[in-house]
Order: sequence, then structure tokens, then C-alpha cells
Amino acid sequence: MSTVIIAAILAFFSISLLVWSVKHLSAKFALKYQETFTTSARTNLSDMFLFIEPKQLFLINMLTLFSLPILLRIFLGSWAIGIIISIILAIVPRFAYKFLHKRRRRKFVHQLPDGLNMVATSMQSGANVTSAIEFMAVEMESPMKQEFQLFLREQRLGVEFNTALDNMLVRIPEDEFQLVTAGMQISREVGGNLAEVLLRLSSTLRRKIEMEGKIDALTSQGKMQGVVMTLLPLFIGFVLYHMEPTSMGRILTEPMGWALMVVIAIMLTCGYMSIRKIVAIDV
Repeated sequence: MSTVIIAAILAFFSISLLVWSVKHLSAKFALKYQETFTTSARTNLSDMFLFIEPKQLFLINMLTLFSLPILLRIFLGSWAIGIIISIILAIVPRFAYKFLHKRRRRKFVHQLPDGLNMVATSMQSGANVTSAIEFMAVEMESPMKQEFQLFLREQRLGVEFNTALDNMLVRIPEDEFQLVTAGMQISREVGGNLAEVLLRLSSTLRRKIEMEGKIDALTSQGKMQGVVMTLLPLFIGFVLYHMEPTSMGRILTEPMGWALMVVIAIMLTCGYMSIRKIVAIDV
């Protein structure tokens, strides 16, 4: 009898310790995730001039992560898909920020030739560099407008011209803009016709962007093939699920099926990334 009591006491303390550990670790992980999410959102959104409250995004993110498995359990009868999708959605913001940053930087680069032409024309008309940039910042669209307005604001606060350009280069780390920054800084230091330098840079960048456009057009078929080959197994699985729900339903309800879905996801991701790597040509 005493052995049973001792065993029950030990089991009680073990379960209590386990519950306390899980609660403590989950609370610590939740606080760490919230801090990481809000810090990353605040930094990335401010860099893109998107002023959204990070805490609101965190609440929307958490609501989605917790409600999605429940909804998929109700409609599909499986927790596995909902949990997998929630894990994917938890890491999606990082890649979304990278995608938005890259798209914004490429748009800035495509605006550079017109902006440089505008600055050079204003300088040839008698304006100084600052006045020419102010006129260009008013006429151009975002993101170039936003970046150069911030550049002018820094100069008004006493930041040196070259330092303000370096700060902009940190926000727009593109090779094309690095070339423009180096050309403007060297021209101001050693002297020379800055307007002519900007016109040559504009012509060079325009030809480079045109070449990149031709390469993108030639490799677009390969990129589309990668998308089609990645989505085709998913489409076939969806069709088979509706044709044979009993047989295909086991992939959603059994551990072996869950493992198979993980393997399929890894293989499809590797295949898609390999195709993207093959068709990616750097100019």
C-alpha cells in the first residue's frame, strides 16, 4: 500500500513538474517570438516607409496561426494540414519582407535613369545639385521620391552630402545605385562636369536594365515551367483526393501520410529552387 502511495506521489510531482516546465517554456517562447516579430516588422516596414503598428500585425498573425488549424480540422477533419500550414505561415513574414524589399529596390533602380536625367537637365539649366535633386524628388514617384526626400532631410539636419548618399546606399544596396553613388562622390571631390557624369550613368543604367529585361523575357518560359512542375503534383493529389476520398484520405489522418506530405513538400521545394537557380542569369 505504501509503495502505491509513494508511486502516486512521485507521479503527481512528475506531472506537475512537466506541466510547469511546458508552461514556463511556452510562455518564454511566446515572449521571444513576439519580440522578434515586432522588432523585425518595425524595422522592415519603416525601411519601406510603411507605418503600420507592429503589435496589430502580431495580433493578426497569432489569430491566424491559432484559428487556421481549428478551421481545417472542422472542414477537412485533419489537424496535420492545419499545423503544417500554421508553421509555414509563421516563417512566411521573413520571406515576405525580403520579397517586398527586393521589389522596392528593383523599382528604385528602374527609376534611376529618368531621375538622373532630370537632375542632369536641371543642372545644365543652371541649378545646383541640391536644387536639382529637390526638383527631381518632387516630380518622381515612390520609392525614389521617398528616398531622396529623406536624403534632403538629412542634409538639412547637417549631414554631409557623401554621408547622406552612403546612408541611402545602405537602404538601397544595389550595384546600380552603388555606381551612381561612387560617380557622384568622386565627381564632387575631384571636380568635373557632374551633369555629364549623370547623363552617362543614366545611359549606362538604361542599357543594363534593357538587357536584363531581354534576359527575363527569354528565361520566363523556364520560370513558368518551374511553377507548373511544382504545382502539378499538388493538383493531381487534389484530383485523386476527390476521386478516391477513402484511399487518399489516409494521407491526412495517418502518421505515415503526414511524413509523406513532409517529404513531398521538401522535394517540391528543392526542385523549384533548382529550376530557379538554373534560369537565374546575372548581368
